[in-house]
Amino acid sequence: MPKKNSDGSHRARVLVLVDESNVGSSVRTAGRGLDWIKLRDFLAGPATGRDLIEMVVYAGLPPATLAWQEERDKKNKFVHWLRSNGFMVVTKDGSPAEEGHYKANVDVMMAIDAIELSVEMRPDLVILVTGDADFAYLAIKLRRHGIRVEVASVAANLGNTLRSAANDVIDLAPLLRTFEINVQDSPSRPRPQQQRGRQPRFRPLAAPRNG
Repeated sequence: MPKKNSDGSHRARVLVLVDESNVGSSVRTAGRGLDWIKLRDFLAGPATGRDLIEMVVYAGLPPATLAWQEERDKKNKFVHWLRSNGFMVVTKDGSPAEEGHYKANVDVMMAIDAIELSVEMRPDLVILVTGDADFAYLAIKLRRHGIRVEVASVAANLGNTLRSAANDVIDLAPLLRTFEINVQDSPSRPRPQQQRGRQPRFRPLAAPRNG
């Protein structure tokens, strides 16, 4: 039976899908580390009046080659940390690109899963944590199934096509400013959970509505 808030309103069931590379780019630009626990609580924590079904993180792994082994081991430790903290993680092996880089595009996997999981789990709301305009058609497709779609990103990384395809946009910029300044090379490594003090006030998330 669906849960209700204290005022009797229906608690929206939320499915969150994260493009790890894209959100990592946002925190890198901000010079911050990525606090995954804060991100989850901000999007669908108890204070939002929403019930989180799953938060699925799509992450590309460095190539399975000797040259990339050290970075791959670090990324696998990060993936293990996410899973240990209740996140569902989907990975894809990368392939070498230009010198010093690799590519591991997870867009297709994320789009297919978004449709399949939505059919199976029947969320009221899907939050796409990405600014990639390639997900615009996915947002429209989900809305055609009666599912509200919100996009969580920062303005600098959010494509206009995706912005207009979603029901609403959640600005992550205020949240990113609460993360620790990053002095390491990798912004996506797990951060130690901080003690909770007085939390900054964010824009209230819009109540779910049809269409």
